[in-house]
This record gives sequence, C-alpha cells and structure tokens, in this order.
Amino acid sequence: MSRLFAPISFGPLTLANRIVVAPMCQYASIDGQANDWHVQHWGTLAQSGAGLLLTEATAVLPEGRISWADLGLYDDACEAAFAHALAGVRRWSPMPVGVQLAHAGRKASTHRPWEQGGAAIAPAVAHGWQTVAPSALAYADTDPLPEALDAAGIARVVQAFAQAARRAARLGLDAIEIHAAHGYLLHQFLSPLSNHRDDAYGGPLEHRMRLVLEVFDAIRAEVPATMAVGVRISATDWVDGGWDLAQSIALARALDARGCHYLHVSSGGLDPSQRIAAGPGYQLPFAEALRCEVAMPVIGVGLVTSAEQAEAALVQGRADAIAIGRALLYDPRWPWHAAAALGATVATSPRFLRALPHGLPPLLVPATGTAD
Repeated sequence: MSRLFAPISFGPLTLANRIVVAPMCQYASIDGQANDWHVQHWGTLAQSGAGLLLTEATAVLPEGRISWADLGLYDDACEAAFAHALAGVRRWSPMPVGVQLAHAGRKASTHRPWEQGGAAIAPAVAHGWQTVAPSALAYADTDPLPEALDAAGIARVVQAFAQAARRAARLGLDAIEIHAAHGYLLHQFLSPLSNHRDDAYGGPLEHRMRLVLEVFDAIRAEVPATMAVGVRISATDWVDGGWDLAQSIALARALDARGCHYLHVSSGGLDPSQRIAAGPGYQLPFAEALRCEVAMPVIGVGLVTSAEQAEAALVQGRADAIAIGRALLYDPRWPWHAAAALGATVATSPRFLRALPHGLPPLLVPATGTAD
C-alpha cells in the first residue's frame, strides 16, 4: 500500500491520507474578510483529494496582516465572513479544514506581491500602518522601523491568538496551525537576529522561545480536545548566527512535551541576507532531523512536486506527511494524479467519478458526509 495514501492522525484528527494542502496567502480580502474568491479557491482545493486543507495565514490582529488584503479572524465581521465561505466548502466536501493563525510583525503593512514587489508601506501612506516587532529592527534597510512591543503589547498578542482560536473553534474548524515561521512575529522572537531584547522574552534560548510557548498554551486552553493544534516553524534562518536546527530541536521538544499535535517544518524568511540552498526536497533534511527528536508527526514541505518524490520521503522516514503548495495551485488534481501513479484511491464528489479517461484504474471513490 502507498505510504502517501495511508491514514495518519494529528492528535484527535485523523486524515484519510498524508497530503496536506499548505497554507498559501491569496491577498484577496478586504478588512480581513473572506469572500467569493475564498469560496471558489477553498472549494477547488477541497475537491483535490488531499487529506487536510490549511487555509492561508490568517491574522489575529489587523496590524498582524502581511498586507491590507490579507485574511483575518480578529473581529465578528471576519468570523461571519469566514463562516459563510466555509459553509460553501463544507457542503460539498468532507475534507478536514484548518486555519493558520498568524501575526506578521515587522513584515506587515506591505503591498500585495505583484504590486511594487510586495514592498513595505509606511504608516502615513494609504494601506499602511505602524508595525511591531520584538525589537526596533526593520526587515530590510529601506523598511520603516517597527515599534518594539512592551509587556502590554506582548500580552495583547497572546490574547489575540487565544481570541482567534475561540473564533476558529466556533467555526467548527478541525485544526489550528500556529505560524511561527517565515520571518513573521513569532519567528522574530525566536531568532537572535531580530530579537535583541534583554527581558524575559529575549537573550537566552528559553527566553526567546517563551512567546511561542505562551501562544501555544493559550490556544490549547481555548479550544476543545477534538481540535488539532500544530505549529509551523522555520528550521533555520539560513544566516550565520541566526535561528538554526539545534534551536529548532529545543523548541520542538518543548512543544512535544506540551502535547503539540504536529510540527510543520519549513525554513527561512527572517532575513534578506539568507542564502538558501534550494532544490528538490531541500527542506526535508530538517524535517527528518526533527522527526527523530519528537513523538508528534512531522510534516515536510519544499519543492516536493511528484508523487514518487513524496512517497519516497515518507518511506525513507524523512517526514510523516507532505505539504503541497505551489504544485497544487498549478494542478488542483495533484492528489488524483498521485493516486494514479501509486495505485491508490481518493474520495471525491460522485459528480467527478466519470472524470477518468478510459483505460485508467478506478482510483476515485465517492466521498460521504456531504450534500451529495
């Protein structure tokens, strides 16, 4: 049997297979609210045959959005819009859906990526606002300086993550992923390159890890035991003197001891001087190293583009599940094609059962638990 299409459990949540739709920002929201774009986008991904759909990075505060067009879950209007979009997806697909909760920190207040290259927007300019960070250090030399969070600001961030988690639970989502990767606020606290504090949240490793662990504990305290809670990290900054694999192992062990349900392992994004040795599966060695240190499942990601590559990574013990992002944007039926290549089956709407060309094995089976 294909390892990629074997079930896996993230704590209380059991997935039909080990393909995870990676969170991918869409920059399609107004005032943080989901809309018709999200209905069709999530709906397409929910019919892909993957085991879990993680929606895009979703801000816990308005100032935590990467850009003015980012999704949020920080007020009643955001929650209502998310509920409406989610209902349109749930009606037709039984696929578990999770939300990635995030705060962009000093990498907030930007243009959309296709506008001025996603450059930072100053607070006094339209669509711009004052950013915050662990220390008053900008991501790029040309960016406006962020304000260093004081104790009250840090407490507000923790409270915001907890409040967004309560909203996610009310929405009936199946999982929450805490975004502590890619140079956003929680990662900024982790890395000595961006965290120059000398209080309880800076300096030694255990201090720099404090905010991530407080956010995790606050979310776990707010959601039911039936909801999976995982964390996405960057295993390394790809910069000398920055966050690295050894520190990631310490964080992973601390999260594992707290009952974290999975670890999603990416890398980079904190410093523009990063030198990434990109190539097929280039981040899988980090996932493999962390997998050896924890009991929870580990998701690998990063230039995994073929079924054979994903299957080999799992068989070789480099990860427990594989997240697919850009390849799924390019081919929203990637899991169908992977099932065909690996001799497996995927569940889909019965409306799609006649989709297979003549001569192919019966790889599609009807999904249950939907409006069908």
